[in-house]
Amino acid sequence: MPKMKTKSSAKKRFKVTAKGRVVAGQAGKRHGMIKRSTKFIRTARGTTVLSKPDEKIVKGYMPYAR
Repeated sequence: MPKMKTKSSAKKRFKVTAKGRVVAGQAGKRHGMIKRSTKFIRTARGTTVLSKPDEKIVKGYMPYAR
């Protein structure tokens, strides 16, 4: 049987941790930062761990990243 393909967009955007959780960049920080509060900008630094339902979807895109 042929190998399954990994979605190229998913492998660029997400990373699977050692415990199997999916890490992604924080959403809502591309533009329009003037209207965002300072607290939002501060708390949205770095990366975030995806929720369980979102994690299931992303792992479907990356069959070998486990």
